[in-house]
Amino acid sequence: MSQLLEPKAGTRCLLMGNEAIARGALEAGVSVAAGYPGTPSSEIIENLARVAGERNLYVEWSVNEKVAMEVAAAASYAGLRSMCVMKQNGVNVGSDFLLHLGLCGTRGGMIIVPCDDPGALSSINEGEARQFARLLEIPLLEPGDFQEAKDMTKWAFELSEEIRNLVMVRSVTRLSHASGMVVLGELPAPRAEAKFVHSGFILDPMTGAVLSVPIGFKHQQQQEKLEKAVALFENSPFNRYLGPEKPELLVITSSACFLYSLEAVNVLGLEDRVGILKLGTTWPLPPKLLAKHLSSANKILIVEEVIPFLEENVKVLAAELASSVGPKTFFGKRDKTIPSVGEMNPDNVVSALAKIFAIDYQPAPEEYRKRGQTVAFFGAPARDLTFCPGCPHRASFWSIHNVLEMDGREGFVCGDIGCYTMAVTPTGFSTVKTVHAMGSGTGLASGFGKLTQFGMDQPVLSVCGDSTFFHAAMPALVNAVHHRSRITMVVLDNGGTAMTGFQPHPGLEVDAAGRQAPAVSVEEVARAIGAHVEVSDPFDLAATQEKLLTLLNRKDGVNVLVLRQICALSPQKKWKKLFEVSVNQDVCLGESCGCNRLCTRIFRCPGLVWDGQKKKARIDEVICSGCGVCASVCPSGAIQKKEAA
Repeated sequence: MSQLLEPKAGTRCLLMGNEAIARGALEAGVSVAAGYPGTPSSEIIENLARVAGERNLYVEWSVNEKVAMEVAAAASYAGLRSMCVMKQNGVNVGSDFLLHLGLCGTRGGMIIVPCDDPGALSSINEGEARQFARLLEIPLLEPGDFQEAKDMTKWAFELSEEIRNLVMVRSVTRLSHASGMVVLGELPAPRAEAKFVHSGFILDPMTGAVLSVPIGFKHQQQQEKLEKAVALFENSPFNRYLGPEKPELLVITSSACFLYSLEAVNVLGLEDRVGILKLGTTWPLPPKLLAKHLSSANKILIVEEVIPFLEENVKVLAAELASSVGPKTFFGKRDKTIPSVGEMNPDNVVSALAKIFAIDYQPAPEEYRKRGQTVAFFGAPARDLTFCPGCPHRASFWSIHNVLEMDGREGFVCGDIGCYTMAVTPTGFSTVKTVHAMGSGTGLASGFGKLTQFGMDQPVLSVCGDSTFFHAAMPALVNAVHHRSRITMVVLDNGGTAMTGFQPHPGLEVDAAGRQAPAVSVEEVARAIGAHVEVSDPFDLAATQEKLLTLLNRKDGVNVLVLRQICALSPQKKWKKLFEVSVNQDVCLGESCGCNRLCTRIFRCPGLVWDGQKKKARIDEVICSGCGVCASVCPSGAIQKKEAA
């Protein structure tokens, strides 16, 4: 039985932050959960999907985040508790709908859980979700530890129903993907009775049609809901203070930065001089609580990650309260006391405190620090970003790169978001030249493809994954077809949302809960849109390159080439080798190879390694996946393959 289904209240469990959020939703009696995969958020939906049958939940991986929000909102309108989950970039995708939802309100408790990625550990940017709470004028909660991740999620549903509006619960990577002890609460019996009441007038979503008009009235109503949340925040147990009654310095912080601040104060022995105000309700700020603590200290350090969201809002409030709290000296991101980019850690806070208190603090002896730098520089082998052994993307980009070289017209590739983003580096032969948001590769290509009237004759390709095709690339393809843009779209179909853990998408015959579902064909959709479509196996280099070269020389219409080969790490393929691959070192030309070790230096599959003693290539049998592509790459025929038994 999953820990998430433990019925006994008071049980202590070791839970990942995302598991704690899922458990909090279960304790709240959530009925519907929808999301789109994205690190660091994916495990929330995955864990709920695993217990969907036992808890009578409906859980889905939606085609994108906007649709996920709409699915969750429908459940709320029908009186059910619902949630939508995504990484920070996904809030951008759904913001159009969110702006309407915040105005019209909700019925059943509804929360949105964005998981931010400070430092962009697995993202294309450091964009964060907190500013959307202010834009949408909805409450924002930020758990500071694993217990709060559960408890705050549960309470967020209650708050949503109290104010009749959406509530945001924001997590971050270090909370979502770390683990800690959590005391479980009561798990209610599954209950769900959905009905959309629509007999009343448009002004009240509880009894009538759900619209965001008339705007003036609804906006006023939205702000009244926010004021109600402020009153509840003043006495929230998720806001707490640690430290002396009259500190020399007040640290105001939230989320995982609370733990970093606590550790930093302890490291420097400043417990009697520094107070920490940990805020769990960070928008709107509770003014009475802030006034009380701002009055206690003249120096304020604000510790947070990415943008100075908390800092700016506290400063505005301090200005409004100036007559009662007096002038303050603020430290934070604005004056560079706290780093303005990247994720935080205890050392950052220690450095800030040491600077403010003029403490000469070294986290380690100077000799140790220098020795560590030397070892890291000279002793650790360099590791480039690389596709996995047997990754079909390596074969795909090998063909794309070679075809563009053969074509000779300085063609280029507009990239997208996924494992294949790494094709901007040598592992993908530096083939991709633009990377932005999901679906932007085809959108940009559509624009480039209309520049022929200005003398541009370079072939333009876009690449996207199968999940990205459904998420955001389809509208761009429609645009390209309708406007007769001269582009070739390459869909890298590896059978799932591979980068985030093989979550299913509409192109597969299974849904989030493992149920059978009708698959939507990429090529049939592309043909229906009006594109010329070809399909190839990227492991067949000759056939793929022939088709791609032909498509680049077609004069009319939009081309779509679907390169279909299952990801080497997918559950249905892992440990199943197509070929046994070996190197005949008597035939291998070694460094005399015309391209100076074409296989290990240029093709770069990790399964191909250099034998330093024999000065020849060899196969690393431990990691070779047996795709056999390298046998087609070797110019001397030294790499040999035979079908695996």
